[in-house]
Amino acid sequence: MPKIFAISDLHLGFSCNKPMNIFGNSWENHEERLYENWQSTVGKDDIVLVPGDISWETYVNRATADFDFINKLNGTKIITKGNHDYWWETLSKLNRFLEENNFDGIKFLHNTNVVFGDVCICGTKGYPETEGIPADDEGKRLYSREIIRLENAIAEAKKTGAKKIVVMLHYPPGTQSEFARILKDAEVDYCIYGHLHGGTFGVVTKGNVGGVEYRLVSADYLRFCPIEIMEI
Repeated sequence: MPKIFAISDLHLGFSCNKPMNIFGNSWENHEERLYENWQSTVGKDDIVLVPGDISWETYVNRATADFDFINKLNGTKIITKGNHDYWWETLSKLNRFLEENNFDGIKFLHNTNVVFGDVCICGTKGYPETEGIPADDEGKRLYSREIIRLENAIAEAKKTGAKKIVVMLHYPPGTQSEFARILKDAEVDYCIYGHLHGGTFGVVTKGNVGGVEYRLVSADYLRFCPIEIMEI
């Protein structure tokens, strides 16, 4: 049976020559390690969820080498936006980019969802201030926008009739946050997220909390090997 895997924060720099080892030895040759682990773990019929921070490029049409690398990896890759994905465009422009380059192993989610079997996958970026509403006006605006996007994403996912819902966030949802409350009240099955690196791994929501299974899937946390979420 096909499986769903997840891994985030690939931070690829083929297109702009930005090696990640400047952030520590754990990132040394991370692209090669990622490729080897991915290909030995993920099958061609599997799905891999990638919640953000994909490429260091600024414009998507300059990130062809990064997405070529991703497209050649096994499985169907489902990608949502991270805080470093400055190349992100409208969904129509992103889909045109995929079509023009024959990247048929990649799907972008942006105010959309995708269903595999009885599982619906949806998501949004989230917001870093996850335990309380920001104090500044711009922060409040962005926070409210992401709350609305999460609520809408889950509502649309439920309309599909899928038996299980997986939410992709880039930022970690704090245990006492509005994001976590929405996930719990909607009886979401899984929430996967990334963004965190290094010494921040131990201070986030993990495991089953309020009926929601939380998974931190930052690439360096997973030692650059996609983690299995479920069978379809």
